[in-house]
Amino acid sequence: MNDPPWRQTSRACTPGVPAWGTTRARTLREFSTVPMDSVSPEWAWGGADGSGVRVCVVDSGVEGGHPLVGTVDRSVTAVQNDEGGVDMEPCAPTDRAGHGTACAGVIRSVAPQVSVSSVQVLTDGKTGSGPALIAGLSWAIDQDFDVINLSLATTRPDLAAQLHELVDRAYFRRCTLVVSAHNRPVPSYPWSFSSVVSVASHDEDDPMTYYYNPSPPVEFHARGVRVPVAWPGGGTIRSTGNSFAAPHISGLCALILGKHPWLTPFQLKTVLFLCAGNMTGRLGGAHDKA
Repeated sequence: MNDPPWRQTSRACTPGVPAWGTTRARTLREFSTVPMDSVSPEWAWGGADGSGVRVCVVDSGVEGGHPLVGTVDRSVTAVQNDEGGVDMEPCAPTDRAGHGTACAGVIRSVAPQVSVSSVQVLTDGKTGSGPALIAGLSWAIDQDFDVINLSLATTRPDLAAQLHELVDRAYFRRCTLVVSAHNRPVPSYPWSFSSVVSVASHDEDDPMTYYYNPSPPVEFHARGVRVPVAWPGGGTIRSTGNSFAAPHISGLCALILGKHPWLTPFQLKTVLFLCAGNMTGRLGGAHDKA
């Protein structure tokens, strides 16, 4: 299959036509539609394993070779340069804190055949700078990952505008950005922006059970309480937080895109909405078929 339009070279502007416009003499690129008249969990991800989908974990790093994580295909870290800015440089797939490894393990548990990459922005293990977060997220977006998991939030309002610009860029580049809500009820970013898929926790045990939240700003609830997660050194622990709810949804997004790779981010969000455990089907029950 040819690359979708958003991965192809942009067309040049036409004199006399406003920017981003087209003309009658130039045929628009064909776009393969995805029939969505009978969306159900079976339609969305039945039989899928995430093959062919590239997921990036922007976090504290990911321990490659962990039994619950497996291979990490690419690994970069934020490094301060001589001008005081931040560069992203290749590094070994390691994790000093465990947070990124835990998220990657959850993604693998849902979508075992995805390609996992790591962007390390929590450079001291548990915290990171604003410039590191901006640089790491920007790098991940520019690499055209299909799904980016960001189980991080910042309360710094001075970063809001930059983050808003970045997550909108991800949306238009067709990188689905899945972001955990802050664990405390405080203003924070970028989970509260509408161009991302925002996730908070529920306390049920089924990793495939998630719900649509009709009371914004959080859009979905997924498993995030006492979740068994991978931990550095090859072990596991149980941990609670919205951080671990988000990768459940990232894994589901990978499954869906593995079956339906031409879904746009807003179509993918619609599929998540229609397949949520509390959505009522046309015949009055959840996911009923006509």
